Amino acid sequence: MRRSVLVLFALLPLCGAAATPPSPAPQPLVREVMTRALPEQPGKEALILTVEYPPGGADPVHRHDAHGFVYVLEGRIVMGVAGGKEVTLGPGEAFHEGPSDLHIVGRNASATEPAKFVVFLIKDIGKPAVLPPH
Repeated sequence: MRRSVLVLFALLPLCGAAATPPSPAPQPLVREVMTRALPEQPGKEALILTVEYPPGGADPVHRHDAHGFVYVLEGRIVMGVAGGKEVTLGPGEAFHEGPSDLHIVGRNASATEPAKFVVFLIKDIGKPAVLPPH
């Protein structure tokens, strides 16, 4: 009996590993570069961000309620909005998200190399840059 209990305890970590969900993707590092009111567009401002995806990094599903323009500086990223196709982008390539788009895919295309891009947002003054998906 004692031997059976020892074997059972020895096997428990293996059972837990099968039931443990995969760890979430590493979170991106987001830095604000500049915010500027747009006097010619009353109530609007431009916000510039840099985003760095670590290897395997990804964004959660979100939206912006803004026009967002993504420009890739380094690495390769995968972007996609609901109802659209996923696209893989490299340095010098760009992507647009509209105010009504749900951003369902945003991730590093590589599990071994980082990726970096700039985001230019045209949004309502004072509103958050990133909103939950609902």
